[in-house]
Amino acid sequence: MAQRSYNPIMAVALLIFLTWSVAITALAAQDDQKSEMYETINERQQTSWETAKQIWNWAEPGYQETKSSALLIKTLRSQGFDIESGVAGMPTAFTATFGEGKPVIGMLGEYDALPGLSQQATPQRAKPEHNSNGYGHGCGHHLLGVASMEGAIAIAQQIKAGKLQGTIRYYGCPAEEGGSAKVFMVNAGLFKDCDAVLHWHPSSRNSAGDRSTLARNAVKFRLHGKAAHAAGAPEQGRSALDAVELTNFASQLLREHTPDGTRIHHVITFGGGAPNVVPEFAEVYYYIRHPKSDVVRELYKRLVKCAEAGALATETKLEINFQGGILEILPNNILAQVTMKNLRQLNDLEYDDDNVKFAIRIQQSIDNQVPLSSIKEVVDTSGTVGMGSTDVGDVSWVVPTTGFNTACFTPGVPGHSWQAVASGGADAAGKGLNLASRVIAATAWDLYRSPEILAAAKSELQQRLGSQPYNSLMVPGQKPPLDYRKPPVK
Repeated sequence: MAQRSYNPIMAVALLIFLTWSVAITALAAQDDQKSEMYETINERQQTSWETAKQIWNWAEPGYQETKSSALLIKTLRSQGFDIESGVAGMPTAFTATFGEGKPVIGMLGEYDALPGLSQQATPQRAKPEHNSNGYGHGCGHHLLGVASMEGAIAIAQQIKAGKLQGTIRYYGCPAEEGGSAKVFMVNAGLFKDCDAVLHWHPSSRNSAGDRSTLARNAVKFRLHGKAAHAAGAPEQGRSALDAVELTNFASQLLREHTPDGTRIHHVITFGGGAPNVVPEFAEVYYYIRHPKSDVVRELYKRLVKCAEAGALATETKLEINFQGGILEILPNNILAQVTMKNLRQLNDLEYDDDNVKFAIRIQQSIDNQVPLSSIKEVVDTSGTVGMGSTDVGDVSWVVPTTGFNTACFTPGVPGHSWQAVASGGADAAGKGLNLASRVIAATAWDLYRSPEILAAAKSELQQRLGSQPYNSLMVPGQKPPLDYRKPPVK
């Protein structure tokens, strides 16, 4: 009989699994000790919903969230947190810390809105004049930042009462939608002392698991040509818009020759002012994504060639404004299972009559009809790759990280839509916020009380990393693109 060879990787994996199994069983005995923490969150439920609604109304874009970040800072400071603002060279980024010593558990908060999604909290499409800037919270970040904050406050009170030992740190993270703020926070060393980081995201369903995401590069191609009368002297003009259109056509052809899972999309942010003027300036904004960051690096080079070709063919000048890149999430199954346990145990979402009426009317405007009862379910997303991207990915490469979703939007509603904005401003979203606060606090509690889980999570991170170190998609010395949401300047 052939003798089996010893596999050290499998041995480590088995040890991690056994450690996790014993720890999860032990956690069940602690659940009844969390009731006071939940009471803290529930007592603040109306206050937290009012805070979220205020941020929803402001709907500030990435790196311009001055009022939203200031409100969160004010709340956390009133609860005894030490604030460090303007971190990593970003005016609206901050950290809020309570407690001392190990372990250090981080919670991520976001608060930026999306362009073109101004919308009232009504189940029908409203005129875009709801706010002055045209932005809307189509990804629920007004809920995200507040729920994480409430979880951090609840943990801080338990530390103050002597029931938990260690440090809780809230990370105020601006510009998640394309601004890659967390990458600059990672590169500034703001997570170097963390033992674990927790995050969550609003959704139209409840889910948890060791799910990954797409890595992403963002770039603005700015083309400079020569203006001329489009009818009287077209031969004297060199159209920057033509260069953009050729770039876009070349990128469409590129799609056929990319690996499975690739996503390439763009918007023309400026294409000229009048048909009878040859545009001397035009700009197109691109995202390019794939489940593996190394593939994104190579695809980006090919996308740049598309822009170079457009400039060459039109005799225009190409300016490349690289906005930055984010890595895919490196999952952590040890932490994900703790979160899954808490989400399943705490999910008590239920619609009242008004919530049902609102949801039914919203669903009349979408194609994906999902039963409203799905808010009572929890989906296991383990082993899957989400088709979105997030700068949480970079955090997950340097510290064990896990996240989850709660149902804040009407079931079936897609993110980044007016329906998501409307759902996020309706009362049912406050219930999803409250659930998220309790789940993130419960998960942190478990980690403070179970150092063996933190140790196993760190071992899993090292196993997943293997010999490949963290390697940001940013170019060396890159600064945060603080003006990426502002109108293009020629």
